[in-house]
Amino acid sequence: MKNRRSFSQLALFALLHVGSTGPRSRRRDDRGQTTAEYALVLLGAAGIAVLLVGWATKSGAIGALFDAVLDGVVGRVK
Repeated sequence: MKNRRSFSQLALFALLHVGSTGPRSRRRDDRGQTTAEYALVLLGAAGIAVLLVGWATKSGAIGALFDAVLDGVVGRVK
């Protein structure tokens, strides 16, 4: 009976040890990588937005867009 109990304890220890170093623990480490990838995508999107706003401000596109929207709204109200 003692051998059976020690074997069960050994099997449980091995299962817990393998479980802590197996694929699940690697998945936990990948979470940080995913966060870093999202951060890089957000930085890229912010850079593109800054370039777009700079272009639209210099070209007067924002003013033309607002004028077109307001003209459309005023035209529908009349």
